[in-house]
Amino acid sequence: MKIAVVGAGLVGTATAHKVAEMGLGEVVIVDIVDGLAEGKALDISHALAVLNIDCKVTGSNDIAAIDGSDVVVIASGKRREPGMTRMDLLCENGRIVESVCRAVARYAPNCILIVVTNPVDVMCYVAWRTTGFPRERVIGQGGVVDSARFRWLLSTHLSVPVKDVQGMVIGEHGDCMLPLLRYTTVLGKPVTELLDEGSLQRIVERTREAGGEIVRLLKTGSAAIAPGAAVAIMVKAIAGDEHKVLPASAWLDGEYGISGVFIGVPVRLCRNGVAEIIELELADEEREWLHRSATAIRAGIEAWENMKGGG
Repeated sequence: MKIAVVGAGLVGTATAHKVAEMGLGEVVIVDIVDGLAEGKALDISHALAVLNIDCKVTGSNDIAAIDGSDVVVIASGKRREPGMTRMDLLCENGRIVESVCRAVARYAPNCILIVVTNPVDVMCYVAWRTTGFPRERVIGQGGVVDSARFRWLLSTHLSVPVKDVQGMVIGEHGDCMLPLLRYTTVLGKPVTELLDEGSLQRIVERTREAGGEIVRLLKTGSAAIAPGAAVAIMVKAIAGDEHKVLPASAWLDGEYGISGVFIGVPVRLCRNGVAEIIELELADEEREWLHRSATAIRAGIEAWENMKGGG
């Protein structure tokens, strides 16, 4: 496969590195800054040589380099700073994603498009509208990394290997995300039987704040390594036609009683993108929270459309 990563910042670099390290296909990095993508590609190539991994990695400042890509990852745009929410990036990043997607539609019209740029659920909408791709070929990364953070917090609290924790986060990749406690288990045992309500709620809140916590600690950056690894897992599911169920931002058209937004839900990923949206049975409170997420995303979409309409 040919996998293009647009944006050679920290997230784009981490994504390209992990995808190449996993041997998923030829990797092309593109960035408008002269020399940046080429330099990152060389550095990754040298790292692969250290590990005795053969994978072609190239860089370019010409978007035409994505020509014929099977998967395109959009990781370009402004990153969060302390005090900012993901939605604060809407205007500037929307224009960047729109510009990139015009080129994607021209040079890689048959690709699967994975959006990482925040606010990711709204940026998926921008990408979908701009490219005109069918909904199954536009996917947002958010749920994979949110779920990993949730599982890590639980594994740390319970002092168990993270591989023994099964759990998923759905909803907006933001303040309204929903860790599904009722579906979370440790070696098959419900986590609700292992931890008291107070401990569980503290873990839920820290999951929601995990990205912001990293932004506050770094002061001049945001999470990159974990999002890059999360995208690589999604690319692997697509490249290997795995039909693996992962949480990702997908366009809903009646599923969960929601229509007209991209939002994080469990999907089955395959070579053609989203093969199926998995509808879980949700309790009333969980469904209400998911709809609250959808309302927040819908407000972002409306804000974007209003900004476009005003020039």
